[in-house]
Amino acid sequence: MAKKVVAISRAMGASGEEVAQAVAKDLGYRYVDDEIISRAAQAAGVAPDVVGEVEHTRPLMARILESMAVSSAGVGGMGEYAVMSATPPSKGFEQLIQQVIRQVAEEGNVVLVAHGASIPLAGMNGLLRVLVTASPDVRAGRLDGSTQMGESKAKKAIDDSDKQRADFLKRFYNVKQELPTHYDLVLNMDTVSVGDAVKTVVALAKG
Repeated sequence: MAKKVVAISRAMGASGEEVAQAVAKDLGYRYVDDEIISRAAQAAGVAPDVVGEVEHTRPLMARILESMAVSSAGVGGMGEYAVMSATPPSKGFEQLIQQVIRQVAEEGNVVLVAHGASIPLAGMNGLLRVLVTASPDVRAGRLDGSTQMGESKAKKAIDDSDKQRADFLKRFYNVKQELPTHYDLVLNMDTVSVGDAVKTVVALAKG
């Protein structure tokens, strides 16, 4: 059975975006990442950069909820959220992002990158969930090679990113520990090339 939705999660420095873009091109599917943020921002009546930060920082979430509470009252041209949201702002901004993820997935023929999409979409027909990862040292080396930031800074960036990702999964989806069973395919980019990774995902997606 062909998969109409490919949800790709990736660790920083694991070449996940490169894999996802190539998969989307080979399948002729839309590549969606920032669109999740822009559509959620449009629904909430706030700027996309503000919504993007919500995925990473809890203190900012409180300010977003306040903005959404104002928008639900129809202030300053922000009333669109009151129409599009089926849940009160007090339920949390996470629900709006999950709603957008599901809407994009239902449109089909899409490679959906990041935002922990594999978690809320679990059980959906025609879904392939992929994790693109690698060891911290390998990822730090690739990051250093592409940015020339230095080995120590690259290692710290990888560590910070991993902690932030774990915190995101816990806050948004109550996932206390990410497991291989959250995915249908786990690609270890320590030993798998981007080309082979793309071929594997495309083959599975085509069924």
